[in-house]
Amino acid sequence: MGRQLPIEIFMPPNMLKAKVGSAFGGIDMAAIKRAEGAVDVLKAEFTEWLADDVNRLAQVRDRYAKSHDAGARGELFRAAHDLKGQADTFGFPMIGRVASSLTKLIDATEAGAEVPLELIDAHVAAVRVIFRDKIQTMDNAVAQALANELEARVADLG
Repeated sequence: MGRQLPIEIFMPPNMLKAKVGSAFGGIDMAAIKRAEGAVDVLKAEFTEWLADDVNRLAQVRDRYAKSHDAGARGELFRAAHDLKGQADTFGFPMIGRVASSLTKLIDATEAGAEVPLELIDAHVAAVRVIFRDKIQTMDNAVAQALANELEARVADLG
C-alpha cells in the first residue's frame, strides 16, 4: 500500500453565531424595539396600500363590465389574486377570503364565457364593506355569513 497522507480536519468559523450571539449571550432588545417601531410605521402604509388595491379591484370590475374581453378578465383576476395574497398581511383576512372566492369564480367560468357580473359585483361590494368597516378578524358573524354565501354561489356555478 502507498503512503497515506495525514487527515486534516478543518472547522470553519461559525459566522452566524458571531453575528447573532450565543444562546447565553442575550438578545439585543433595542434592535427588536427598533424593528417593532418600523413595523408600526408601515402599518399606516398598509392601510393605504390596501385601499389602493380595493380601488383597483373596483376599477377593473368597471372595465370588465364594459368589455368582457380576455384582457379585462385577466386584470380582474390579477386584482382579486393580489388582494387574496396581500389582505392577510395587511390585517384583513376576511378580504383575502372574499378575494379568493372571486378568483375561484373567474377560474370556474369557462374561457370565452362571461363571468356573472352580479356575482362579481357582490364580491367587490363585500370587499369594500369589509375594508370600510375595518373588519380585521375572521370572527365577524356578518362577514362570515356573507363570505359563506358568496362561496356557495361560486360552488353552485362550478
